[in-house]
Amino acid sequence: MLVRPTEKGALVIGQLSHAWLSGQLARAWGNELLWPADPHEEVALGAQQHDIGWARFDLEPRFNPETGLPCNFLELTVEEHLAIWRSAPARMLSQSLHAALVVSLHGSSLSELRARSAPEQAEGLRGHIEEERARQEELRAALGLSEEQTQLMQRQMWTWDGISLALCMAWRPFTAHDVPARSGPIDIELRDLADGTATLDPWPFAAARVEVRCEGRQLDARYHDAAAVREALANARPRTLSFILRAAGHGAARVRRARVKASA
Repeated sequence: MLVRPTEKGALVIGQLSHAWLSGQLARAWGNELLWPADPHEEVALGAQQHDIGWARFDLEPRFNPETGLPCNFLELTVEEHLAIWRSAPARMLSQSLHAALVVSLHGSSLSELRARSAPEQAEGLRGHIEEERARQEELRAALGLSEEQTQLMQRQMWTWDGISLALCMAWRPFTAHDVPARSGPIDIELRDLADGTATLDPWPFAAARVEVRCEGRQLDARYHDAAAVREALANARPRTLSFILRAAGHGAARVRRARVKASA
């Protein structure tokens, strides 16, 4: 669960709703500078479902007594992290092998990041990393994908996830690093514009304007126990969060050139 504290309570966004936003980014992604998702719908589906392992966990979030709010996604224990991610890829196998691979790649990347950030947890995470690498080899072989194609998929998913989190959590400034582009890895910066919209630079979409959305719930207080938080979440009215992204400056000019080239 994403938890964005406010003065009295918090805006909370389910991991699967944030993932839905990631899928919308994936479907719009790609232009003369950046590779689109390929195969398009399968990889976008994986982006949309990349947090499928969170589905049950977010229905009964753990309580943080220090904040009086649900635990944020960054507050997972190793045991919770493994419970969420170990079973996630298998849940996609009957729907799409490409999507299952996207979920596996993202889960192992998170375990690798966690192991680097907290070396004392590395031993507990090693088994998961090895399991997912073996799963990825099997899926790659079944799909006929190269190592380069798989790495592209993983870095794209990492980018969409990061931008989606930044939008939902109001992280500004935010830079997505090592984004796979046609000319080599680049950084993409998310920043707000004066009119209330936001932009990405360099611009990663074919269209000059992209609107994405997800759903959250507003908590208007801090609570004393888990039961009170869960009751408040159950009674909270959903709130649609819309984000308008538009090309600015040279990004807009690049989109116009691409359209002229396409129509020639």
